[in-house]
Amino acid sequence: MYKVIFDDRIEKDLSKIPARIIKNIFKKITLIKENPYSKGVKKLIGIEGYRLRIGNYRVLFQIDEETKTIKIYRIIHRKDAYK
Repeated sequence: MYKVIFDDRIEKDLSKIPARIIKNIFKKITLIKENPYSKGVKKLIGIEGYRLRIGNYRVLFQIDEETKTIKIYRIIHRKDAYK
């Protein structure tokens, strides 16, 4: 199982998201703790990292295989995710 680390700006990102969506986001995050390459996870092109799609929101993260950690650095609406 992987350890999940949240970046400092996640708190600010979550303040802009409705509570019912946040609940779904954390359900999906618990699933990627077991397998970060599961269905719905795609590698980003042009930058290092992965994304998990949850409705109109994206969880952007990096995987460190050596330490078995997942660093989530953004949880953001899809219209702003890739700017």
